[in-house]
Amino acid sequence: MEQKTYVMIKPDAVARGLVGSIVARLEAVGLTLERMELGSVTAEQAAANYAEHEGKPFYAGLVEYVTSGPVVKMVVSGPDAVAVVRKMMGATNPKDAAPGTIRGDFGLTLDANIIHGSDSPESAEREIAIFFG
Repeated sequence: MEQKTYVMIKPDAVARGLVGSIVARLEAVGLTLERMELGSVTAEQAAANYAEHEGKPFYAGLVEYVTSGPVVKMVVSGPDAVAVVRKMMGATNPKDAAPGTIRGDFGLTLDANIIHGSDSPESAEREIAIFFG
């Protein structure tokens, strides 16, 4: 089923020059980049995107990190795009992510884990609205 999902390449990956490698992987599996923008995440966007984590011990650090530098925001589409991107990203903690996944190959720490991808079609719709209006 054709889907859209939201993908964000996080500040650590942008700073390390990994954008091209990550985008190439998404395209190589047949996903389509419908929209892509280098920019920053506002505190308001971060709060809206990570609202389900508010009150958790890691929340403040997550918001601080994602607003700390440039990110690449993308709308990606293709058959089962949400599940495909989630599988490609690998486990949230890079030390648990399989080799061949984005986090397994490029991730360094749980806090700086390279990439964000929507976890459901509903989240994708909400996140695309947060970052692209």
